[in-house]
This record gives sequence, structure tokens and C-alpha cells, in this order.
Amino acid sequence: RHEQTTAYMADGYARVARKPGVALVVPGPGALNAAAAVGTAYATSSPVLLISGQIPSGSIGKGEGQLHEVEEQLDVFKPIVKWNTRVTSVADIPGAIHEAFKQMTTGRPRPVEVEIPPDILAATGDVDIIEAELYPVEQPSDDAVAKAAEALAGASNPAIVIGGGTLRAEAGPEVAAIAEMLDAPIVGTQQAKGALPASHPQYVGVHYAQVGVSAELLGESDVILVAGTRFLVPGFSAKEGQTIIKIDVDQRELDKDHGTTIAIKADAKAGIGKINAALRSRGVDGAKGSGERAARYREKLQKFIGDSAPAQTAWVNAVREATDDDAVLISGMTNIGYWSHVAYDVEDGGEYIGTGYFGNLGFGFPTALGAKVAAGDRAVVALCGDGGFMYSPQELATMKQHGINLVAVIFDNGAFGASRWDQEHRYGDREIGTEFFNPDWDTLAAAFGIRSQGVDTPADLTSAIRDAIALDEPSLIHVTLPIMAPPFQLA
Repeated sequence: RHEQTTAYMADGYARVARKPGVALVVPGPGALNAAAAVGTAYATSSPVLLISGQIPSGSIGKGEGQLHEVEEQLDVFKPIVKWNTRVTSVADIPGAIHEAFKQMTTGRPRPVEVEIPPDILAATGDVDIIEAELYPVEQPSDDAVAKAAEALAGASNPAIVIGGGTLRAEAGPEVAAIAEMLDAPIVGTQQAKGALPASHPQYVGVHYAQVGVSAELLGESDVILVAGTRFLVPGFSAKEGQTIIKIDVDQRELDKDHGTTIAIKADAKAGIGKINAALRSRGVDGAKGSGERAARYREKLQKFIGDSAPAQTAWVNAVREATDDDAVLISGMTNIGYWSHVAYDVEDGGEYIGTGYFGNLGFGFPTALGAKVAAGDRAVVALCGDGGFMYSPQELATMKQHGINLVAVIFDNGAFGASRWDQEHRYGDREIGTEFFNPDWDTLAAAFGIRSQGVDTPADLTSAIRDAIALDEPSLIHVTLPIMAPPFQLA
């Protein structure tokens, strides 16, 4: 029912299906409505194709005030797409679409935009159809691999940092193998959740905002392997004597100064796989240790999370207990969503989808719709705040009309909770613009023919989610919560 949802759905679909999602919108306000979702796809390196309309070809650039006209619409999207173009003839369409898919499926996958004016859409003509292509992944140089293997083989306290690039490359087995060979603890970003099972003995957990042990772990490490992440770890900066090996498909990330000693431009799976082979040829066989360092840091992280947010993590744990390992969790911009970054464990076959650094309200529910289309019989649960959900309540109609059987959980604190918490702790009784009136959730759901239920305890939430998944129909669950501290505003 809204262009923003169209693009969010394409993003959710792309992340679960592991192939491009496509959104079609009208120009001007329609394209701009989609921009928040396109920006999210850019921030999370998700392959989304936005096909946007335009005003008639003969009017572009003339400022005539045509319906939906935005001057230089291509330029509006340039900061949030990897590539974009405008089609000027029917014959150009196959080439433009072919290049769009090439851009999305090579290097760093990010959204692209193709503009097609209405007169071109309505025209006919002869075209040359271009066959779809499969492109090889970026391979590392032999010299860089040899240097990395030499450094890692000689490490006394190695560590591994993974990001979304390892997940997209499906590099989990390679990451696990090198961690086992080197007895190297693994820490990651929220975008890396699901790259390998959280139960792997070398996996420590996620660093996010003020939560994490990554800075301490990396500070005591002599060689650090960084794969598929910008490597912005709160509280950590490389120090003299450390060797930083960074693998990324994006040269711009390798060019940033994070103390990198050895830069490897490559797909994460290919890069780590080649390093693993080089280590084996050097006689590194996995007998270096027992995972004690990882276990020690994992225990410390879990204790910090539990001590800092017992109420919040109880709700996160309730969601996890209700779902199978192959479930898809959409983490919206809400308190329980924030805490799920560090407290929700993703096992083999599971998916975890967040906004990355874009951090936009209204993301959770519409993205979950697209994720469920791709997920098939797998359960999809969306964690939504009351503020965020009200960006797109009309999409309950989309869920019902198309039989998209996901479970939307609304955590209702009657406010933009993180902002309200910040105001209270900065300014005492002075607050502005953070409280609001909510509808009766059951009445709202009933208006769209959607099953709904309110719960009061974590145990009740677990039961409600299990019941909703078993019924396999569109479901809404609402939970009333107080204002609580988010992980980025701990005392």
C-alpha cells in the first residue's frame, strides 16, 4: 500500500533468498517514498533493483512542473545506490537491466536504480535480449594469501572479526575452519549474525554500541583477521606491533586507515578458503588449543548482557525459545530489537535481519513481509516498536490479502522509547515529542481480519509465538512494556 513498503519488501526478500529483490515505483513522490528502504539496502549491502518511472522524455530537465517531476532524480539517488541509469530508448532496456544485475551480483552487492520514462515504457521496438550471466567471485592474490598465512601461522593470540560480507559470501565454514586451526576467538557485527552457528565453540558474540568484549579481546591479540566488515569496533584501535589482515571485496573499505597491515581484495569465502589451504600446507592442523580464550570472553559477554538488561533479555530469550533454528528474525528499531543484536542466538540455517547503520524506524514489519515471501515454510517473526509499526499499519491489508503468514510482535511502551529514555536521563522531567497515543491493537488487527493477542509475560510471549507459527496465518502479538535502557544508553 506504500512505496516504502515495496522497497522494504524487496530488501527483505533479497536477504533471505540471497538473490536480488525488485521494486517498481512511480517517479517523484513514489521514488522518494522508497528512498528510506533503498538507503537501508545500501547500508546493509543488499541487492535491490529499484525500477522507477520518470516524467515524459521530452520534458526532463525543462522544469515544466510535470506530474511527479523531481529535477535530477538520478542525482537524488546517487548517494544510496551503487549504480543508476536512465533509459532513453526501448533498445536500451535489456542492456540497462543486464548491467543492473551485474552491479548487484559482483563486488559488494548494493541497490541500483533504473529510470524509465513513461513514453519509453509505452513504446515498442526491436531489442537484443542479453542472456543472464554468472560472474566469478573476486579471488585473492597469491602474494597476499602467503603473507596472511605466514602472519597467522606465527600468531600467539590470534582473533577473527567478521561482518556482513562473510554472511553474504556464505563463508561460515571457512571462518569456522580457520578459527579451529588457529584456536582464534571470533567476534562479529550484527550483520554477521548467522554466518556461522552461535554455538560454535570459537564464537564469542556481537559487539554493538556499549555492549561487547571485542575491544578487550582484540587489544590482547597479536594478529587479527578481519573479513567483510568496516572494522569499527567501539573502544578499539590498532596498536603498534599488531598485524591486521583485512579481507574485503570493496576497495574503498581496504583504503580506509584502520591500521591494516595486509589488505586482501577478495570475496570472504574465497579469501579465507585460500588462507586455510596455505595454513594447512604450513602444517597448521588445528591442534593449537582448546577454545579456552573464546569461552572466557563469551562467558564475560553473556554475564555483562544479563547483568545490564535482565528484563530486556528475558523478552529476547522468550522469542528465541519460541522459534526453531531455521527461523527468520527481523529486528526492528525498538528496545527489544536493539538488545536482540547481542542476545538473540542464530544457529545454522537461521536468519537475522537488521537495518545496519541506517537505523530507520518503520523498517521491521514491511521488511518481514518480503522476507516471508522468500522464506516459504520457515517461520518469520518481526520485532516492532509501537512507534515503528505505526509507519505502516496499512500493510496489515497486504499481509492478509496475499496470505503472508508471519508473526508481528509489537512492543508497546507508548513512546519513542530510546529518545524518551535519553530525555529523562539528560533533562529530568523535560521531554518533548516522544510520547504518543496508540490504537487498540486488537481492534486494529480485527479491522483487517488479522488474528491478534496481547501478552504480559515472557513465558506468555513464547506460547503466543509458538501458537501463531503453528496456525500458519497472519498474526499480531502485542506486549506492553515500560521505558527501558537501550544498549547505546547504558549508565
